[in-house]
Formats: sequence, structure tokens, C-alpha cells
Amino acid sequence: MLTKSASKPLRWQKHKYSLLARQRDIFGSAATLIFYLWWDATFTKDSPEHRKRRAEWLVRTLLDLGPTFIKIGQALSTRADLLPLEYVQALGQLQDKVPPFGGDQAIALIEAELGNSIHTLYRDFDRFPLAAASLGQVHKARLHTGEDVIVKVQRPGLDKLFTLDFQALHKLERFCFRYLPWTRKYELATIYNEFFNLLYQEIDYIQEGKNADKFRENFNNYPQVTAPKIYWRYTTTKVLTMEYLPGIKINDRQTLEACGLNAKQINQIGICCYLKQLLIDGFFQADPHPGNMAVSQDGNLIIYDFGMMVELKPLAKDQMVKTFWAVLRKDAEELTVSLIDMGLIVEVSDMKPIKRMLTFILDKFTEKPINVKEFGQMRNELYAMFEQQPFRLPAQMTFIIKSLTTLDGIARVLDPEYNMVAAAQPFIRSIAVSKGQGNVIAEFGRQAKSFIQYKLTKPSAAELLIYRLEKRIEEGELQFRVLSVESDRTFKRMNVAIKSLTYACFTGLTLLSGAVLLIGSYSSWAMAAFILSGLSFLVFLRSLISLAIMEKFEKVAKK
Repeated sequence: MLTKSASKPLRWQKHKYSLLARQRDIFGSAATLIFYLWWDATFTKDSPEHRKRRAEWLVRTLLDLGPTFIKIGQALSTRADLLPLEYVQALGQLQDKVPPFGGDQAIALIEAELGNSIHTLYRDFDRFPLAAASLGQVHKARLHTGEDVIVKVQRPGLDKLFTLDFQALHKLERFCFRYLPWTRKYELATIYNEFFNLLYQEIDYIQEGKNADKFRENFNNYPQVTAPKIYWRYTTTKVLTMEYLPGIKINDRQTLEACGLNAKQINQIGICCYLKQLLIDGFFQADPHPGNMAVSQDGNLIIYDFGMMVELKPLAKDQMVKTFWAVLRKDAEELTVSLIDMGLIVEVSDMKPIKRMLTFILDKFTEKPINVKEFGQMRNELYAMFEQQPFRLPAQMTFIIKSLTTLDGIARVLDPEYNMVAAAQPFIRSIAVSKGQGNVIAEFGRQAKSFIQYKLTKPSAAELLIYRLEKRIEEGELQFRVLSVESDRTFKRMNVAIKSLTYACFTGLTLLSGAVLLIGSYSSWAMAAFILSGLSFLVFLRSLISLAIMEKFEKVAKK
């Protein structure tokens, strides 16, 4: 499917591409997607084959729109909780199967950037790329000193394309802020700015080289995690030359096992590597998809790409430490406080539904593999809670969540029985014996001591049940009540449907009146009636779309 897309020039590869044309392409694709969702929810029988065709169309559209939207698709490919399986599988092809550009173009850009001929720079240079990504592609080469290297070359014209996308999506974000007030709580402007800041950093290969050096320095004493060395003499903002470190793709479980490597141990290395980045270094890779990670023949983890790195403030690191230990202790109260401090949850007057949900997640998912079907036990309450929308994801945290969900998906491919607490044990032990100084280490010490005490004095399951029951009675939370989520949803749909019917009748009435007036030679009044009919039709169409979205949302909630 993706190879066919590369046979002809894609829209984003046009030499002359105006802002107006780019906006038309972006908004047109978005409108088509919305129409498809509405049509499928209203008329089409839901089936895996039909969803697969829609997913393939979405992948082709994202490829056609270019790097910015490929990045968005890569983020969505990790969200099996939001999208059907067919969409996740199709979007997963965007991770490392992006159409390459010509070897001649790559060589021309390298020679222009480094100011010399390709043969003067490298003894050997392979014109055919090893892999192509959304922002660039990599070629194998050999220096005149004999070292094998990888040369990363940026896609031509990315600066101009990003500027067009930046302006087009800014207009879309402003439209949402002005005309869709319910989107304001998501802080789209902040997320939008953070996303493009990271993208602009990612196309600066000098910054990526500095990030790689800093990452290697952070893992100097961790031989199980390696990163390629940067050759600065052959590096510019658009060309990056680094050490060649071959490895097995991290999610290729069959090959790993054939080479005698332990998938569970690789899981532990990967999880501990990211816990160190998040909780100790405050400097982590925000794009850990399988194309950016590999395993060497001796079982070491290799990290390749350092374009999208996020740096956390010291305060955020302390908060992450507290949250990590609250998860281990299954302390919903502490976890709620930490998530509010981190800005992941907006504090509301009644926090009980949120605490109940966090307790449910901690009980069900911290010590065994996640079974998404178990979320059905509290679907109605979750639906009601998200309608209230107490959750808010700050811009920086969206990249943390994206990284962790991607890692979780990779971990479950390697080990279907994986659980985070067991995989994190080596990291916990290393912190427990650490004699380092500083606020983070001190906080780890305090939390580790508290965790050991919790394990030693941990009450039985029956005692926990009685304690929670008593607490809910004391807080007045346990009471006889009927959750009328289904009826509330039905009434809302009926309300919108009645409004739609009213708009439809008014549209027909004004249209008919205009026709009668036109026959009676009252052309000016007829024109006014036709305009009124057109406006009424637009309102009717908007009401229909709202009704379709509500039905789609309900259908997703019932799955």
C-alpha cells in the first residue's frame, strides 16, 4: 500500500506550494475524515474489513499530507485504547515505512552542506537508504579512516513545509478556540506550540548531535544501554554522521529468541532505561518507536534517534518520583495529589469518581498484564466522568504519556505477561543502594523507606475491603443511587434530534416561501427567504453532525 503511494509525487512534495493550497489540502482531508466518520456511524454496517479500508485511506492521506501529519499518525498508532485494531495496525506502518527520496537528492544536499564532493567526504557511500522516516533518511557510508558510519540526511524543503503547516494549523487552532468553546479546556494552543517547538528542534541535526552526546554521558555507567557516537566534522543542521551500530529491531521477538536473547531481560533494560531518563536525568527521548530502538547481539539496548528529546524541570522530576512510588504502593490518595500537582488532573469539587477510577486501575493493572476489557466494569461511570472532563493533559505531559504508551506496547510484544512493577525491580534496587546526593535521590530514599514499610505492614485483601467500605460510608460516598447515564444520553440525543427536525422544517418552509414569492414576482423578498433557508440549512447540517458525533462517541464507549 505504502509503496504505491511513493510511485507518484505526493502533495507535500510540490515545488510550488502556497499557504492557501496547503490549507485547502489540510482542511479538505479533515472534512473528508469527519464525513466518513459520520457516514459510517449513520449508514454503514461496522465490520473489520470496512474499518481496514478506512484505515488504509487514512494512512494514504497522512502520507500525502507529509511529515507533520505522519508524526501525528505515529502518535495515534500507539493509542489502542482510542482507535480500533485495524487503525492501529495500519498507522503502525507509518513508523518506519515512509517513502524515501532519491539518492541523488541526498548526495546533492550532503555536498552542499559539507562543502565538498561525496567521494572526498566518504570513502564509500551507499546511494540506497537503509531506512526512511518522516523527516529524513539514513545511508550507510565509510569514512576514509575506515570507520563504518550512518549518514542521516534531512528531507529537502522541510523548513518551508513546516512553516506552511504551522500557519495552517494555527488557523485551525484559533477557529476551535473561537467557535468551539468546549475545546478550550484542552489548552490546544499550548500543545500546538510545544509540538512545533519539538518538530523544529528535530530538524536541527546539530541539536540532535548535542542531545546524543548528553544522552551518552548520562548512561556512561550503564553498559547495557548504548548510543552512537557523533562525528562532528561531518555534521551540519541538515546532515548528521554517526557511528554505525547494527542491531535487531526491538519488537522482532522471533529473531531475538532465535539469537538466544531473553525478551524479559530486554524488557527490564528498556523500562529501567526510561525510568532513569524520566525520574533521574529529567531528559528523555519522546519518540521511542521500534524504528528508533534495537538490540545488539550481546543483548544491549541501542537508542538511535535523539531529535525529539524533552527536558523536565527539577520540580517535575520530584513529582514524578512521588507518583512512581504512589503507584507501587497503590495509594490512590497520594496519586491523586501528585497528578493534580503535575497538572494532569484539574481539581474539581467532587474528586470521588476520579479516586475510584484510580483505585480500580491500581488494583487491576499494576501487577498483571492489562486487559482492556476489564474497563467495561466501570464504563458508564467513566463516560459520565469524561463528560464532566476533569482531566487535562498539559503540553509536556502529552509527550511523556505518548512515550510510555509506546513503550508499553513494545513491552507487551516482547512479553505478553509483562507487568511494569516486576520490570522496574532492577531500577528500584539500584536506587535503594545509591549513595548519591540531591533532592531527587533524597526523595527516592524517603519513598523507598515508606514502600518497604507498606510491604511489611500491608493489610490482607479482606482488611482492605473493610477499610475502603468504612471510608466510603464515612465520606457519605456509599449510598443507594441510580446511575442514569444511558437515559441522560438518550435525552440529549432526543433533544438534538428534535432541534434537527425543527431546523429541517424551517428550512423547507422558507425554501417553499421563497419559491412562492418568486412566482409572485416578489424577487427581493424571495431572495431574503432563500438566504434565510440557506442559513437554516447550515444550522440543520451542524445539528446533524453533532448528532452523528454523539452516536459515534456512544458506540465507541459501548465497545
